[in-house]
Amino acid sequence: MARTLSLSIERFPIAGAFTISRGSRTEIAVVVATITDGAVVGRGECVPYPRYGESIESVAALIEGQADAVAGGLAREELRDRLPAGAARNALDCALLDLEAKGQGRRAWEILGLPAPQPATTAYTLSLGTPESMGEAARAAAARPLLKVKLGGDGDPERIAAVRAGSPRARLIVDANEAWRPANVEANLAACLAAGVALIEQPLPAGDDALLARIAHPVPVCADESLHDRAGLDALAGCYDAINIKLDKTGGLTEAVLLAQEARERGLTVMVGCMLGTSLGMAPATLLMHHAAFVDLDGPLLLARDRDRPLRYDGSTIHPPQADLWG
Repeated sequence: MARTLSLSIERFPIAGAFTISRGSRTEIAVVVATITDGAVVGRGECVPYPRYGESIESVAALIEGQADAVAGGLAREELRDRLPAGAARNALDCALLDLEAKGQGRRAWEILGLPAPQPATTAYTLSLGTPESMGEAARAAAARPLLKVKLGGDGDPERIAAVRAGSPRARLIVDANEAWRPANVEANLAACLAAGVALIEQPLPAGDDALLARIAHPVPVCADESLHDRAGLDALAGCYDAINIKLDKTGGLTEAVLLAQEARERGLTVMVGCMLGTSLGMAPATLLMHHAAFVDLDGPLLLARDRDRPLRYDGSTIHPPQADLWG
């Protein structure tokens, strides 16, 4: 029977609000690609990201445009020639891999030649706010071993000091989401060093990376918005110490596996991250955890409601997906 492709747009409420330097949200919208061959069903979830020029409508149109190719037997390796790196390709890549795994009765990591994923500690994200509100959030999450702290530019030394005071024992990652500027970057770096921060994500706007090659990195600096797939690695040389791999940036797990391998060969630390999504969106990314010094797959922990057969989280410990969820 020929394969058929369908898609759905689904919305999930956030527990409270999620705030970064670019704005605040109270719900997420995800696009799910579903492929069936009549015997088994494969699914892949993506999150369109306006920062990269994506919308629900544009991503849905890109996915729907591949219906004939999917019916004709489209392979994952061909997707890179048909679609750019991004959310649409991620949903299709993960759906095709899920379909392949279920059709063969094998797990996705076996198909990719990867070790079976093991439980790992994920970061737990604290939204951007006032120093007082962020200090309170840190106290509420103080039992978690790894916290990711959203920052916003001016006032960040006070924010990070408040978080450290609220959670004195947690390992900290900070994420500025491109909000720092040349005038405050070194002061903010120094504040992070004083607070014992382990990693700083994307301090400057993508395109301003060259400044990072000219200043000291008292704390390792990680590229997020500045890197999507392997084609962008050369431009990071001398600027970054680490990269954040997200499937919605790489355009799926197929490219993400190759990116992780090449990044490590270049001496870059790997972080595996996510957009704010459900367990279906996190599940494929767990296959990268063995590459990662930092895991940030807490999307479902920040939602008020997840999928019916979700990933298992024990506090901040994330477990590999069961086959009925994905892969």
